[in-house]
Amino acid sequence: MLIAQITDTHVRRKRDLLHHMIQTGRELRRCIEILNALVPQPDFVVATGDLVDRGKVKEYRRLRAILAKLRAPLYVLPGNHDDRDGFREAFVDHTYLPRTGPLCYTIETRPVRLVALDTTRGRKPGGELDAPRLLWLDMTLGQEPQVPTLVAMHHPPFDLGIAPLDAKPLRGREAFEEIVARHGQIVRIVCGHVHCAVERPFGGTVASTAPSTSQQLAFDVGVDGGYGLHIEAPGYALHRWTGTRLETSVERTAQTRRLRAIS
Repeated sequence: MLIAQITDTHVRRKRDLLHHMIQTGRELRRCIEILNALVPQPDFVVATGDLVDRGKVKEYRRLRAILAKLRAPLYVLPGNHDDRDGFREAFVDHTYLPRTGPLCYTIETRPVRLVALDTTRGRKPGGELDAPRLLWLDMTLGQEPQVPTLVAMHHPPFDLGIAPLDAKPLRGREAFEEIVARHGQIVRIVCGHVHCAVERPFGGTVASTAPSTSQQLAFDVGVDGGYGLHIEAPGYALHRWTGTRLETSVERTAQTRRLRAIS
């Protein structure tokens, strides 16, 4: 089984550039062309949030037009740049999405089951897993304890060592880790949000983030507490189920260069 992950596409309206220089729509189209050329094709693609940049209707309209070119089945999750109601309306034909409340759902794919968690807290940068969402997760995992499970979410449940991001962590991550540790079938937790590829041991499994399809965060943290951006386009993750474990690789197709410092 092959699963592709794209994240933090930050699509804007046409000719509206991210950071005044990045054509996020073009980069997503390039990434989709690469995914469409994969042999074998992914069994599905999961998009882990921040799919548009400002949560606007025209951004979602453009996003859907670009995603329509994707050959593989697609499952989507919101991030903090998304508007939950706008997201729900934009993907109204994705009938697995709940019509009310957080956009948590399960896709009974096999041999690996997909469990998607909505970690958004409005448009605030930091995420949240509150008591109802954690209860839903606990019950959902308990329904299929023997099936290998991939948990997808936007906000990672760990610190990166980048102060501006770590200052706004995922709320409820301690309780989340307890639930993960109690259920032994989770083969990986895949996340976005941080625009770089990182993995950490977490709750007896592995949690990882995937690169953005446009710009990435740099780890050369300065004494001023800022961080840097790189242009790396496109970037995505591939998760391969071997029958006993999930193996993850990060795929890039362009050179990297320094963009600018962000304070």
